[in-house]
Amino acid sequence: MTVAADGLRHRLSGGMADTFRSMRIRNFRLFFAGQVVSQIGNWITRVGLTLLVLRLTDSGIAVGLVVACEFLPMLLFGAWAGVVVDRSDKRRLLIIVQVLAMLQSFVLALLAFLPNPPLLALYAAALAGGLTTVFDFPGRRAFVLQMVPQRDVPNAVSLNTALMNLARVIGPAVAGLLVTTVGYGWSFTIDAVSYVAVLVGLWMIRPSELRAAPRAVKEKGQVRAGLSYAKSKSTLWIPLVVMAIVGTLTYNFGVVLPLLAERTFHGGEATFTALYSALSVGSLVGALAAARRTTVTLRTVCVTCSLFGATMLAFALAPTLLWAFPGVLLVGWASTFFMTAGSAIVQLDTSAEMQGRIGALQSITLVGSTPIGSPIVGWVCERFGARAGLALGGVAAFVAAAWGAAAVRRHPPPASTSSTSTSTSSSSLAAAA
Repeated sequence: MTVAADGLRHRLSGGMADTFRSMRIRNFRLFFAGQVVSQIGNWITRVGLTLLVLRLTDSGIAVGLVVACEFLPMLLFGAWAGVVVDRSDKRRLLIIVQVLAMLQSFVLALLAFLPNPPLLALYAAALAGGLTTVFDFPGRRAFVLQMVPQRDVPNAVSLNTALMNLARVIGPAVAGLLVTTVGYGWSFTIDAVSYVAVLVGLWMIRPSELRAAPRAVKEKGQVRAGLSYAKSKSTLWIPLVVMAIVGTLTYNFGVVLPLLAERTFHGGEATFTALYSALSVGSLVGALAAARRTTVTLRTVCVTCSLFGATMLAFALAPTLLWAFPGVLLVGWASTFFMTAGSAIVQLDTSAEMQGRIGALQSITLVGSTPIGSPIVGWVCERFGARAGLALGGVAAFVAAAWGAAAVRRHPPPASTSSTSTSTSSSSLAAAA
């Protein structure tokens, strides 16, 4: 028994060391620590803004519009932002973006402290926050690759994804607590202050210890070049199209969950934040599990997309709030497995000089599609109920998976590409959760 127990402990410690090996690098630890605090604060503001608009309007369409405002800049300017990222010093760019995001949170706090904050001003603040996201998403994605050796890139990407999901677990729960105790204004103020952590972390990073990243020279046609590059590889354009369909109609939890909590299960802000936290717990488990996978193919993207659709439909059928919690856990787990599979292929089959532009295209498909889908899903929820919004997302995922499977049969990737993605994507399946 003792020998077996020692062997088990050795395997567990070895597994933990392998899962967290990028944390041995000082620059990555600083980046990781700052992002933990900042991303939790970011979720506090995102959830707080959704609940504030719902309280002011009691309208699913209004909630859909504010979510659309948050992500419209990604749709409009994402491709251009990718070019800027490819040309820029990533660390310096991220510092500027975080300062602007801090100012946006302070503006939201000032608005929330007003007795009757104007709805248009809240929409404008959401648009401003969306502009910072346009540069933040591809910037962080590219910067992670500079902080660790090539062999640890997949692990660093996975840990960064696990961080994002950890923030999704803690942030909504903290948001619900703050909104119900100290109010919306102080919730936004706390988010603004949290940006100090990420700014300190970025400032302390040693540029001399970063891996050199090639910068794109300034020239005409770079956005078109990025689009042409994406269209030239089936391992890029097939996952991007599948993620665009799912991003438009399935990833609308910020619209559906508050309406499901309030109108279907007759709860309040605490119910919504509890459901969102449960969704994020499932996503976190999925991200950590995906960090240890060894292969990913285009077929993986289609299968996991179908699984995501099935869990969405099952969640839509949850008869009571008690049944909704295991349902939303499964949705979080399946959504992460889908996102990470698609992101792994896209990220690892992209050349270094195209990382910013392809990262921006990926963010457009997952985030920039939200302004199109969220008002539609908000209208469906308003007209037919929140369960219908979930069902629409489930059906959309099945349609995306079917299209992807047909596209793979028509345009199979080269054998060399398949072997590359298999050998290098072991932990990077959590790239976009």
